[in-house]
Amino acid sequence: MIPWIELDRAALPLGGELRLMRRGQEFSIKVGVAELMTSRLCASEEALATLAAEKLGGRKKPKILIGGLGMGFTLRAAQSAFGAGAQIVVAELVPAVVRWARGPMAELFGASLDQPGVTIVEADVATLIRAPKPRYDAILLDVDNGPEGMTQAANDHLYSMKGLATARAALSPRGVLAVWSQGPDVAFAKRFEKAGFSVEDKRVRAGGVHGGPRHVIWLGVRREGGER
Repeated sequence: MIPWIELDRAALPLGGELRLMRRGQEFSIKVGVAELMTSRLCASEEALATLAAEKLGGRKKPKILIGGLGMGFTLRAAQSAFGAGAQIVVAELVPAVVRWARGPMAELFGASLDQPGVTIVEADVATLIRAPKPRYDAILLDVDNGPEGMTQAANDHLYSMKGLATARAALSPRGVLAVWSQGPDVAFAKRFEKAGFSVEDKRVRAGGVHGGPRHVIWLGVRREGGER
C-alpha cells in the first residue's frame, strides 16, 4: 500500500493546525488526525455550486461569493454552472490553503484560479458578507464541516441567527444562500427559515454515483416582504 506523506502544515487562527497529505494521486487535508476533505470524494462540494445555480435560475452575469477554497471543487463547478460572465469571489481564511492550491495541489486546480472573473481573497468570508459592497446573487458556504464545525469555534457565527440574517442582507432579491453540511441538522433548518429564507435540503453522496457518505446541501432562497 502506498503510504501517506505529509507535505505541509498550517496553523489555524484560533489554535490547531491543518495538515496537507498526499498518497499517490490522492490529497487529503486533515485537522490533527481527523480528515476534513479528500480529493477522492468531491461530488457534494460540486453539488454546492450546481444546485445553487439551478435555484438561481439562469440569472445573467451573477455575482457569487464562495466561502472556503478547499481543493477547488466548488470553484470549478461554479465556473461551469453559473456560466460565462459570472463574477466569483472566493474567501479563504488560511493563506496556506491558497499557497497549496498554486503549489502541491496545482494539478487539481488547473487554470481555475486565473480564469476571468475569479478573485481569491485571503480573508474570513464573514468579513466579505458584512462589507458595504454590491450584493451577491448567491453565497456558497463550505466552511468547516457546516453548522456543526470541527476546526474553529468562531465559524459558528456564520450559522447563527445573526449570521444568517447578515447573509440574507448581502443577497440580491431572490438570491440564494447554499450551505454544505456533513449531515442533517434540525435546529439549523429552523434558524435558516426564521432568518427569512425558503429552505430545502438535498442529500448528496460524497462520491456521486460511486456512493460514499451522504452529505447535505442546504438551499435557502431569500424571501421578500410577506412571502412565505
